[in-house]
Amino acid sequence: MRQGYKVNIYYFLVKEDMKKLILLALMVLLPFSVNADSKLDQILKSGELKVGTTGDWDPMTMKDPATNKYKGFDIDVMNELAKDMGVKVTFVPTEWKTIVSGITSGRYDISTSVTKTAKRAEVAGFTSTYYKYGTVPLVLKKNLKKFSTWDSLNKSGVKIATTLGTSQEQKAKEFFPNSTLKSVEAPARDFQEVLAGRADGNITSSTEANKLVIKYPQLAIVQDGEKNPAFLAMMVPKKDTVWNDYVSNWIEKKKNSGFFEKLLTKYNLKSL
Repeated sequence: MRQGYKVNIYYFLVKEDMKKLILLALMVLLPFSVNADSKLDQILKSGELKVGTTGDWDPMTMKDPATNKYKGFDIDVMNELAKDMGVKVTFVPTEWKTIVSGITSGRYDISTSVTKTAKRAEVAGFTSTYYKYGTVPLVLKKNLKKFSTWDSLNKSGVKIATTLGTSQEQKAKEFFPNSTLKSVEAPARDFQEVLAGRADGNITSSTEANKLVIKYPQLAIVQDGEKNPAFLAMMVPKKDTVWNDYVSNWIEKKKNSGFFEKLLTKYNLKSL
């Protein structure tokens, strides 16, 4: 390679058949620097996209213990991304308390969706968002009269369960300063503490809450309005703008193609 020249990569998406997209990567010599250290370049060279996921957030990412395979909204998104890039996808197990450090340490190239927070943004990059949700409290159905509002849960003697490392753990401190907070560590989940009677309530996304009350009829959503409208996005290395821009552009193209609308319908979801 001639001195002063570095490899530049043009990435563009081409429609094929019925709204399917494939990635074409053309490498040309140009007198400009292009990020040979970008995750995008590494993924294309290795032929593998490594995705960090917790596998415990219905319906976004769920791991089947019988098969050890993942399924869910985010899993479909990552499979589609890998397909369009022409690479295989490998899902790397992680937990909420370590999902950020998995990005910063390079254990995986990208995460399935997480809530965009200022704390996470200090060390990790966020792609374009593709889902918005609200936060709601869950309590036992038999206790709905006692805990019918957000304020009724924000009292001395009330126990609120949280899952360590989640955005809800931080929000619970804000919403319930007068309550006693009880954090559990994955694979345990906060709602399980409510089911077992060890906590009076927990908070979660409206998305998960709607699934949980169907799966566990003894749970109920406190019908006092949603709080904290939040955005979901994938995490990538903070300074890797090439990789971030590629994924964000891909998300926008997929939005325009109707891909995400189809997934919302498939999983019976509605973004705020």
